Amino acid sequence: MARTERTDIHQTVTDRIISELENGTVPWVCPWGRSNCGVALPRNATTGRAYSGINILMLWGSVEMQGFSTQKWLTFRQALAEGGNVRKGEKGTTVFYADRFTPKSEAGSDDPRTIPFLKRFTVFNVDQCENLPEGVGAAPTPLPEREIVPQAEALMRDTGADIRVGGDKAFYAPEPDYIRVPPQQSYFAQIDWYRTVFHEIGHWTGSEKRLARTFGKRFGDRAYAAEELVAEMVSAFVCAELQIEPTVRHSDYIGSWLDLLKADKRAIFTAASAASAAAEYIFNTSTRRQPIGDVADAA
Repeated sequence: MARTERTDIHQTVTDRIISELENGTVPWVCPWGRSNCGVALPRNATTGRAYSGINILMLWGSVEMQGFSTQKWLTFRQALAEGGNVRKGEKGTTVFYADRFTPKSEAGSDDPRTIPFLKRFTVFNVDQCENLPEGVGAAPTPLPEREIVPQAEALMRDTGADIRVGGDKAFYAPEPDYIRVPPQQSYFAQIDWYRTVFHEIGHWTGSEKRLARTFGKRFGDRAYAAEELVAEMVSAFVCAELQIEPTVRHSDYIGSWLDLLKADKRAIFTAASAASAAAEYIFNTSTRRQPIGDVADAA
């Protein structure tokens, strides 16, 4: 029974992501411009911790579909603990907590085998609550671009990545371990240059020297599409934290991503988790910012 439930979780979420992509909605950019919500990662309203992995996509999707004005969330009990409550009739959003358990048969073993599982729980947007104290779930003050750009520049420097400006193509070269991006004047908008750089930094984090990310054994011929999917989400997660509106940098890969997701119902979970790990790695290089929180601490 438990095994069937775990399978259903992966398939249900994957089916939702596939449907969104087939209908022209990219889950890691969908809230922007379709709601009154500012650009940000979803966070727990009481702990301040950011959600991660697949939960970012689930919560951004709910913001887009229901038009919420904030990226702040809490559980039913947290709302009560704050002196408020979830309004009657409101439906929450399902998020997931990844954990492992030790089978009883392994309990006495010197090296017990553990089995991964997903636990689901429900959170509610602050907009779905009432009587919360003033300030709970308050959105961050939007920054003008002139203040965002220095933060993006500082984060780029802090990573220590070898970023070379020139040419007419953006790419990460693994063996010489450097990033090449065209000059800023090649882009229609300056901010697009930073979106591109963080996409390539996303690839850079996968080096053997860093997170040693490889999807070759897991996804076979689809490994390249999987890595591009990770880099897209890394850019989206980092940009959202910097208050840069995420956009689709490589829309030509959507067909490949659909093939990947249809072939492996766990692919989007794996890619989103890898993207969060990469974004956290990037933020951990900087003393200016807090890293992205993990799911266990987020709710």
